Amino acid sequence: MCCESLNGSCSKFVYPLFVRVPLYLFFGSVVILTVFGNLFVILTIVHFKQLHMPTNFLVLSLAVTDLLLGALVMPPSMIRSVETCWYLGKLFCKIHSSVDVTLCTASILNLSFISIDRYYAVCRPLLYQSKITTFVTLVMISICWSVSVVGGFGIIFLELNVLDSVDFFSENMVCEAGVFHNAMCTLFTSLLAFYFPGLVMLSIYTKIFHVARKQAKSIQHIKCKSSTQPVISKEQRKATKTLSVIMGVFLSLWTPFFICNVIDPFIGYSIPPLLFDMLVWVGYLNSTCNPIVYALFYKWFRKAFWIIITGKIFYPGSSRVNLFSH
Repeated sequence: MCCESLNGSCSKFVYPLFVRVPLYLFFGSVVILTVFGNLFVILTIVHFKQLHMPTNFLVLSLAVTDLLLGALVMPPSMIRSVETCWYLGKLFCKIHSSVDVTLCTASILNLSFISIDRYYAVCRPLLYQSKITTFVTLVMISICWSVSVVGGFGIIFLELNVLDSVDFFSENMVCEAGVFHNAMCTLFTSLLAFYFPGLVMLSIYTKIFHVARKQAKSIQHIKCKSSTQPVISKEQRKATKTLSVIMGVFLSLWTPFFICNVIDPFIGYSIPPLLFDMLVWVGYLNSTCNPIVYALFYKWFRKAFWIIITGKIFYPGSSRVNLFSH
């Protein structure tokens, strides 16, 4: 049992040593890649002045979210996944779950604001400079984090997650294996933090690619058209493509968890904990993938990465290096 002193405690499944060691190695590698990968993204955007632009401030906020997930959420989750019990106490369990919900919500809200930025860059290029300013971007980031923190910590510490389910909770959730969420809370938070923003993003990117395809056709006949017609720059197309891939990775990795998360309360919480745990880690892998996407799509990121790991970042004037030159 996880807690021998508690009646009805969760049963503990003990993995054999030859399974536990590879699991710790795998999860530990994911934590290291997530933390250092996103740390490089943060250092790159903060250090190089050429990257100080509204879109990259939103990307910076997303990288901070992923870094915090890797540093604060993944390590305790790793212990719980391998040991199949939570040994860090009820208070830290609440804090851990609150931070987890906060960061997941912050990720998708950051991506939602990034999609708005891309909409103006591609579909309203003449308005982009006046609408998406540094101040507007900072307001977006403030809204993102404020809503995420209030939602993540408020629901759990105000115990809205066990509202009208106290009897079920006390009879079935004696063990310290995680935080219980009732059906209404699960449905509300999933809609607010995943499904609704996800649909908004998909709608915006559908519109963006429709406009981009139209402009691609118009470029072929540019000589026959007015030279004043706004055309998307190569850099904007590249940024839009990269950020849409990041959105696609996020949605594809987190969708299985949120489908099970919504269904589970309505089928008597019968989804196996092992499956839930696996789907959570699949979602966590999104934070590991984002820096890899930047590295694959952006030559300037690879150049900045090389400058950082070779120590040239400490050279005088390194912050003004032209990352876009060949």
